[in-house]
Amino acid sequence: MKRKIYASILLGAMLLNVFPYGAFASSHREAPLIANDPLADNTDLYAFRSPDDPTKVTIIACYVPGQLPQGGPNYYSFGENIRYEIHVDNNVATTGDDITYRFTFKQENEDPSTFFNVRLGKQNLKTTYKLEKSTDGGKKFSTIVNNGTVPPPNIGPRSISSPVGLNAPNYESLIQSSIATASSGEKVFCGTSDDPFFVDLGGIFDLGDAPRTTGTQSIDGLKCLNVSTIALQVDISALQKDHKSAAQAVNILDPDYVIGVWASASRQKIAVLKDYKDYENDNNGTSNSGPWIQVSRLGMPLTNEVIVPIGDKDYWNSLTPYQDLERLNKFGNYFYNPELGLYLDDALFGTAVPALSKLRIQKNSLACAFGGNGFGFGNGQNGLFGIKGNALLDGTALAESSFGGLLLPASNSPRSVDLWPIFNTGVPNARPYQLATGKGGNPLAAGKPFIHNFLPNGGDMLRLNMAIPVTPRNHPQFSNLGIVQAAVLGLTDPAYNSSADLQWIPNMDGFPNGRRLEDDIVRIELQAVSGIALAAIGLWYDDYNCAGSPVTQDLLDVLTYDAGVTSNDLALKSSFPYVASPWPGTHNCDCDNTTAGPSTTNAGETQMKKVPATLGLSAPEVNLSTYPNPGSTNNTIRYSVDAPSQVKIVVYDIHGKLVKLLADKNHEAGVYNVQWDMSKLSSGTYVVTAVKNGNVKQSIKVVKN
Repeated sequence: MKRKIYASILLGAMLLNVFPYGAFASSHREAPLIANDPLADNTDLYAFRSPDDPTKVTIIACYVPGQLPQGGPNYYSFGENIRYEIHVDNNVATTGDDITYRFTFKQENEDPSTFFNVRLGKQNLKTTYKLEKSTDGGKKFSTIVNNGTVPPPNIGPRSISSPVGLNAPNYESLIQSSIATASSGEKVFCGTSDDPFFVDLGGIFDLGDAPRTTGTQSIDGLKCLNVSTIALQVDISALQKDHKSAAQAVNILDPDYVIGVWASASRQKIAVLKDYKDYENDNNGTSNSGPWIQVSRLGMPLTNEVIVPIGDKDYWNSLTPYQDLERLNKFGNYFYNPELGLYLDDALFGTAVPALSKLRIQKNSLACAFGGNGFGFGNGQNGLFGIKGNALLDGTALAESSFGGLLLPASNSPRSVDLWPIFNTGVPNARPYQLATGKGGNPLAAGKPFIHNFLPNGGDMLRLNMAIPVTPRNHPQFSNLGIVQAAVLGLTDPAYNSSADLQWIPNMDGFPNGRRLEDDIVRIELQAVSGIALAAIGLWYDDYNCAGSPVTQDLLDVLTYDAGVTSNDLALKSSFPYVASPWPGTHNCDCDNTTAGPSTTNAGETQMKKVPATLGLSAPEVNLSTYPNPGSTNNTIRYSVDAPSQVKIVVYDIHGKLVKLLADKNHEAGVYNVQWDMSKLSSGTYVVTAVKNGNVKQSIKVVKN
């Protein structure tokens, strides 16, 4: 036959445009069928308020996993005949998407007589795109970017900057010149970047050995690899359902500012492959027809990868989030009794996975208050179902008159109150989903608000409350543990735990309230499976005896756990598109050195701050911070001391001249604040130094505006 028609939903489409290198072992290859179609494979999704322009939200969707920088001669790119889409839901009263951005790509060979990708100013596989936008549920689309530019691969300096190549100043200039402004106001970038996700793939997939216990070093499995990135920067007023700006929010948890974001890739159902006669007749096109079929989707990170089992992954990829809630009987139990829960329970398979030994689930929480019979959240236990319908739940989100039907669906569904809503509806600012601060020991009482990204009309989406202020990346309490660290501060820091009132806490804008590029989602999600959200609202770990501090050893173990890799392999840009530039094909990646990077960094980059493993709960000798920084008038210096000692807090100018002695006395172990009046000082940089028992322990720079 001259042509063969493959009419199955996915298989025929997947035979097209598959990499000539074969499948690369990346964590993002989360489903069997999509692993064979990397051009359409969603790898990651991010949504966050832009740190350098908080009036906007940045959405980043990455595709095409595991790209080797030296992957020539047919370099990686976005695929033709694929619809790449970013979907936004902003209104619980409407059905389906409220905004859809659709990207389609086109490739051209400018010099088909060479095997080089770039030669003498011409580019092969030169890629452009069209961006369309719909605001009516996908009924109509209008073009907002036509013939957008995708930078070429970062092949190397001769291809990019020499006269026999593109003769560009540098690769960064190609990125900047490719940033487009859509006719509706969005900033847009499509191109290759360093993969911003970080994880020890080798350890994780070696039966959960992260951090590694086998004597080998944890290594970022995505180090020195690139992805194809779509980045959008959109005014908050364009995403908010009533077109209000962030300044018009009622408060920092305004429910009208919650959006749900998900990304997808689709192919047409029928593909026609060429044979030799088509090439002889100069037919270089491939025929695609039939309805568009979704082959990949992504909302919350790691849902399909580690929560949905192998047998249902392809099915899950074919659904939209709005179909998830209709299939609770199919997918609900994967959240109610997650497989990972089996490995965090010594009564099940916990002892077989020693790397996760710090992570243990509450199986008898608050037993001390209920005659030895507490609440159990281990797999197969009842969680809070035992009080379903009880008057104790009146006025809470768990009441039958509220969302009790969703959040307490049945017995033996212990994680229906925390893991399931985190992934499928978002979390409301309602009892019991408030911090234990102010609850007086009753987890069902009103406490300190710290999250609201509740949007219950869809399933798995990345939900972001756009009213929550940005945590500056240079803030002394910035943490890539997101909401987990916000909860720690709200429970333990005197600046935040002295009142149950709504108050901005650093990192409230982090995952799972949206997802920042810096957020360590592997660690956060493993901590969540281990019940950290339950502990935050007052369902403490089993070793709490209802007396003293609930910051028990079990809680500290969970908080101080990390999976072996805690930050990205490259620094992130401080402005749009924020992702790091792609690794060049000429770079020599030393796989034995987890900190190795390019010899130079890109202009405008700022190194991501790593999180201390202790989160301030098991402090170093002295832990010093200051806020605000920069500042102009009063500054608060906060410092902790690990043991009784003599401590000085001293301010010097940039030349080493003594400016102020803020503290000089014996201290007991604890956390202290001291005020520093900067108002009469000249603008410039100052150094605050902590001296313990005559030895300098820490110095930080403070900028006076």
